[in-house]
Amino acid sequence: MKPILIRCSWPLDDELMVAYHDEEWGEPVHDDRKLFEFMVLDAMQAGLSWKTVLHKRENFRKAFADFEPAKVARFTEKKIERLLTDPGIIRNRLKVQSAVTNAKCFLDVQKEFGTFDKYIWQFTGGKTKHNQWKTEKQIPAFSKESDAMSKDLKERGFKFVGSTICYAFMQAAGMVNDHLVTCFRYPQLKGK
Repeated sequence: MKPILIRCSWPLDDELMVAYHDEEWGEPVHDDRKLFEFMVLDAMQAGLSWKTVLHKRENFRKAFADFEPAKVARFTEKKIERLLTDPGIIRNRLKVQSAVTNAKCFLDVQKEFGTFDKYIWQFTGGKTKHNQWKTEKQIPAFSKESDAMSKDLKERGFKFVGSTICYAFMQAAGMVNDHLVTCFRYPQLKGK
């Protein structure tokens, strides 16, 4: 008999959400392509639920060239117009255009720092910040780190990078461990 795992409650009983929670959320990410993927998806989430975005993730992968920033940076206005007719993604013009703009800015950061990873992880001193939340109500929507990240990204020309979006990105990329202390993932991640 499998032991019952205690996890954060937000995935509810949605299979994709549970898999994302158990295998990805909070796992430290240092791969630039994956960091760009989370940047695009977290921007798409603005005003929507993560469940909505997660259920369209495979469609986003196809639509956004498997999240290769160099390819997305070359998307033309014609390509953007085509994407806005794709029912498999979130068809918000500003969000789609921001993915292209952000891809160009992402490439600039890579040129300057060698990798986007080296740049973005500086906001947490190069390591995961392990919070100790007991309830989901304690989890903030932003932090001083996400404020600093947002400000710097905006100065570099990135779009859809407000502090709340940056904090969601930090959670996804494992820059913060916001699993509840009672969740089975918390000690697993703390040990990394």
